[in-house]
Amino acid sequence: MASDYNDILHALCMHLRKFCDPDVEITPQTDLINQLAIDSVKLLNLIMELEDEFDISVPLNALADVQTVHELANLIHQIKSPK
Repeated sequence: MASDYNDILHALCMHLRKFCDPDVEITPQTDLINQLAIDSVKLLNLIMELEDEFDISVPLNALADVQTVHELANLIHQIKSPK
């Protein structure tokens, strides 16, 4: 199970591949909406997959400030890290 930021980032990129064109390069700076065309339905499906993989619960209001792959990976890392 992934627990450090790089593992989370890698897993996130693998999940994102299912939602976008295979020719699109996914980097930490990739914009989820503008570059990957992740709409609200895709985002919810992505979040459900990530919650299952990382055994976490992502509050939907926390997603309001997430725009890039890095920001989403960082959010997951913060939720997953021990307090």
